[in-house]
Amino acid sequence: MKILVLVDGSMWGQKAAMHAVKLAKRKDGEITLLSVLDIREAKAMAFNFCMQSGMCEEIKNHEEKIWRDMKKSLNLAMADLVSHLSSENVVCTPRIVEGNTREEIVREVETGGYGLVVMGAYGKNAKSRVGSLPGDIAGEIPVPLLIVH
Repeated sequence: MKILVLVDGSMWGQKAAMHAVKLAKRKDGEITLLSVLDIREAKAMAFNFCMQSGMCEEIKNHEEKIWRDMKKSLNLAMADLVSHLSSENVVCTPRIVEGNTREEIVREVETGGYGLVVMGAYGKNAKSRVGSLPGDIAGEIPVPLLIVH
């Protein structure tokens, strides 16, 4: 069984990956860890910084720094997860893509031949994702979606 695990660098994404490891071991499965970097997130963070600090003349520099930091943080988190999954003797492929989160997830599911998608109940901002991202993708993907709490 091919399992797609959605990770965003949060502890919830890690919990989803650990749950997927258990499933992969039982089903002789392999895991793909997918993370989507969405530039809109960096733009929103830079805008919020601008509004709070009043330093709007520097917004482009803040956006670029936030974008670089997001990539670095996600790469480190992904490397840690890959290392852990490898130590569990689970075949694991990491994928980091840039684009619209919903669109990239749906595209990966449609082209990847997965039997299950696993994600955490919350994102890195600890805001509930139930009703947002799962609601966005659940009706568009042809496989079960498991939300780990």
